[in-house]
Amino acid sequence: MKIKVLGTGCAKCKKLESNVKQAVDELQLDAEVLKEEDIMKIMGYGISLTPGLVVDEKVVMNGRVPTVSQIKELLSEKT
Repeated sequence: MKIKVLGTGCAKCKKLESNVKQAVDELQLDAEVLKEEDIMKIMGYGISLTPGLVVDEKVVMNGRVPTVSQIKELLSEKT
């Protein structure tokens, strides 16, 4: 599984990245967590609000920071 956090480095983007890493650790997933800060690449995903969350190249959330529990639920559905 490949997970991308889309954001330019704001506090919300950093919090989302932290929450995603914690969720992946707690679920013991074999997942690669990447941070995409290039605005042109972020725009390529078609989102207008950051942070964004992409799982296996599909945007699953944007414009808010979900809790670790919400991320775990979302990732569990993808496995």
